[in-house]
Amino acid sequence: MTLLFASTTAACLVVLAVVAVRIDAASRSSGLDHEVGSRAVGLSRAVWFDTGVLHLEPLREDELAQGAQVLAVLQAAPGKTPEVRNVVPGRSSLPERDRLDEVWRSVLDEQGTVLVSAPAAGGGRLRWAAAPVWDGNRIGAAVLVGTELARSERDHDVLVRWLALGCTALVCCAAAVGHLLSGRAMRPALRGLAQQEQFLAEAAHELRTPLATLRLVVERGASSGSSGASGSSGASGSSDEALRLVDRLSRLVTGLLARARLESGAQRAELVPLRLDQLVETTVEELPDHESVTVISEPVVVLGDPDLLAQAVRNLVENAQRHGGPAGSPVEVTVAPGLVTVRDHGAGVPPADRERVFARGVTGAATGTGAASGTGAGLAIVRWVAGLHHGTAHLADAPGGGLLAELRLPTDVPRESSSSSHEGPGTVSA
Repeated sequence: MTLLFASTTAACLVVLAVVAVRIDAASRSSGLDHEVGSRAVGLSRAVWFDTGVLHLEPLREDELAQGAQVLAVLQAAPGKTPEVRNVVPGRSSLPERDRLDEVWRSVLDEQGTVLVSAPAAGGGRLRWAAAPVWDGNRIGAAVLVGTELARSERDHDVLVRWLALGCTALVCCAAAVGHLLSGRAMRPALRGLAQQEQFLAEAAHELRTPLATLRLVVERGASSGSSGASGSSGASGSSDEALRLVDRLSRLVTGLLARARLESGAQRAELVPLRLDQLVETTVEELPDHESVTVISEPVVVLGDPDLLAQAVRNLVENAQRHGGPAGSPVEVTVAPGLVTVRDHGAGVPPADRERVFARGVTGAATGTGAASGTGAGLAIVRWVAGLHHGTAHLADAPGGGLLAELRLPTDVPRESSSSSHEGPGTVSA
């Protein structure tokens, strides 16, 4: 934010400085032309021709002539090269002869005052104004007045330097003020993020503690039940079911904590190479009603977060079980390179609602016939997980009826990753 504030201020100041420099240069040039042109015109009116003789006596007393830096008079007979007269302060202050002839021709062509820039013979750049002196109906002479450009350029350079220093100081001040303001504006947000992180950590701890205790109680009850009555298969089945539910609750707590940290920016997703087919198979086996789910897979390696991908697959399968027809309706899960599809045999979702069901807060609603018209809020999590893995999630009609939910993931995993040893359920070492 400080860099953005400072760069924006710098850009605005640079634009203003460029405009100011150009306006100053144009203003100085216009003022210089007006000064030298007015002086030349005034002196051209002070001299005159009398029966072909040019009278220059007024130039000795005229204030305009005394204030001119360089003054000269060009006089020429018709068709002749002009000669230079009354040069002040000296001949070396005038331009070269070729340049003087060019100025004379310009005065004859323009029939008026001419402004040119030309170097003096002794060095230095000057701005010249040549005003005609009429001898009857022809131009018989021209008053040439010059003024140095160096003084105006020096003043212009001083302005440029002051503008550069001033803009630099203003940018530094703006950066300092922007840093203070951005720090003051961000401090409450950072404090809120810290409080949220602390709350999430405490909530996760408070939830994990009773779950761990519950698991120990269930395990002790199962062990005591098996030692007291070896034929109590019903109690053993209930204990196994309770353990699965406890494990699932633990995974849900971990997933919710990770998701909250990712969405708040307190943590970044760590994508590792993993076997997508094994992850899907393990996730389906952990579902309470996995008997009606069929998994068809082939070895696939992707970069992903195991917990988040497992949650996305679990949501897709549970959504198909809940809204894909009566209880126990078959669900087919297929794992192909970069693709996980979940098919049900329900009434499906109208094409107009297939994007809406991925929005947060959209839940399934029962129609008048008892069929579910929505697909549940879990699809919003599926799309979020897909986006986090640079993938996509969408719904389509399944061949032969039903709904087909697709989770597409990129498969650009290094080749050596696919042949590495396993480091955990569904995870491949990089």
